[in-house]
Amino acid sequence: MTLSTHAPTLAREADGWARSRRLIRFWLYGVAALILALVVVGGATRLTESGLSITEWKPIHGIVPPLSQAQWQEEFDLYRQIPQYQLLNKGMSLSDFQTIYWWEWAHRFLARSVGFAFALPLAFFWLTGRIEPWLKPRLVGLLTLGGVQGGIGWWMVASGLVERTEVSQYRLAVHLTMACIIFASTLWIAKGLSPQRIEAPPTGHSAKVGALLVALALLQIYLGGLVAGLNAGLSFNTWPLMDGQIVPANLLAMSPAWRNFFENVMTVQFTHRCGAYLLFTVALLHAIAARRLAPGSRHAKMATHLAGLVTLQAALGITTLLLQVPIGWALLHQAGALLVLAGAVFHARELKGAYPLPAAA
Repeated sequence: MTLSTHAPTLAREADGWARSRRLIRFWLYGVAALILALVVVGGATRLTESGLSITEWKPIHGIVPPLSQAQWQEEFDLYRQIPQYQLLNKGMSLSDFQTIYWWEWAHRFLARSVGFAFALPLAFFWLTGRIEPWLKPRLVGLLTLGGVQGGIGWWMVASGLVERTEVSQYRLAVHLTMACIIFASTLWIAKGLSPQRIEAPPTGHSAKVGALLVALALLQIYLGGLVAGLNAGLSFNTWPLMDGQIVPANLLAMSPAWRNFFENVMTVQFTHRCGAYLLFTVALLHAIAARRLAPGSRHAKMATHLAGLVTLQAALGITTLLLQVPIGWALLHQAGALLVLAGAVFHARELKGAYPLPAAA
């Protein structure tokens, strides 16, 4: 068979893979949107102190909420056995308990929905031959991370059921960061499946800086998880000074010194501020360099948009702090963190270029 006879067949195969990629890409973007909603509802669960209202892990049975007065009373009785009720909420009415219960139930329901929204289409695309061989382990990896995240979620909740009145800030930060790693990985794969205009990065180091920005965004989210876990945003509600100083005293009051970065409210908030300053500086310098070295390029535009997102997120963070963490502003700030992460992922992935189609590989 001649090359000319092969050409139409190869073109049809390439078109078929391109159509499959389009479907998979939209599916992954939909999953990412659900993860964003899940993280925001998780933030509301934390801010309303609702996360310990469901004291058992029932991955299947827990989909159905209490449907009778007796079932509600049973759930309430379980809650009344843990330290949070006994030390903080003693005397809470059943109606008040139902309010916090629904927040936690909604969070867990969304988490299960993400699992179904990922697993069922994955099975369909796989069985109908729409997934390229190289993509299969990546998608299975995402599914595995989702299962691990479910276990981390219960590991986090369990930390607040025996001796504490709230979950461990260590575990909360890990849980939040893992959700964001799954979110970023989903967007990374989806973006790589989109057709992109071939355009050389401004410099040989641009892709490394793009990856650094993704890493800094994830680090800042982890630090924000520690802030949330310690309620550190409710203290030192001034900016740019903190406790009346640029660099406050007593940052290393605990011993050994490393504990301050995870357990000292002042140090944890100060570290989160420093992380924001670092992310803002790198994003701004990267945007300036891209515009100077490749004016008008798509990379320069994306770097500029990312710097704008980081600036907006910083303003949201400062506003949330100054207002002493009202729930609306706090959730905007949390959603903003994921939008910054998404912008960083899109920018870094575009600097690497799209995955080649099989016929062109």
